Amino acid sequence: MGQPEDPPLWQRLGWMAAIWLASVAVLGTVAFLIRTWLKS
Repeated sequence: MGQPEDPPLWQRLGWMAAIWLASVAVLGTVAFLIRTWLKS
């Protein structure tokens, strides 16, 4: 299954940070949209 050697640590941390930032941005956008929709 895949390559025997793992990707370097900085690459794994970068992917984790990118996925975390994307999820936080999506959650913030959804919360903002729901808030504005409920206020109107």
